[in-house]
Amino acid sequence: MPHDRFRLPVAVYGILRVGEQVLMLRRAGTTFRAGQLSLPAGHLEGGEDAVAGLLRELREEVGVEATPTDCRLALVVHSAPEDEDDLEYLHLFFVLEQWSGEPVVGEPDKCSELVWVSPAALPGDVVDYVAEALQAIERGESLLLHGW
Repeated sequence: MPHDRFRLPVAVYGILRVGEQVLMLRRAGTTFRAGQLSLPAGHLEGGEDAVAGLLRELREEVGVEATPTDCRLALVVHSAPEDEDDLEYLHLFFVLEQWSGEPVVGEPDKCSELVWVSPAALPGDVVDYVAEALQAIERGESLLLHGW
């Protein structure tokens, strides 16, 4: 009997970079990693390619516009489930060094503040796999396996 193909959720992350600083947001109003710093990010919707999903999330979460050519795929992370109710994930981290608009909190029900940080000196309250991803990008890696 044939089996269905394995499927896993995909999330996209935008690393807005100015010099040696990247934009992070503090998660709020959610049960997942509330109070921790993360990047503008979100899940892909059906029928949406990875770059279109990233551009949508950047508009929704931080109010900036970018073009597909502004987005450079920097890292792929394949993460194991965090607990028995979770799924494996594929995380795609994109670097953007140009965009239009000034970043603002676009979803105040999900984010309490925006902060610029150095990936070389991350605060201790960054979501663990996001911190690992930023460090892997700084080392020039293109693939990270998390939690396996």
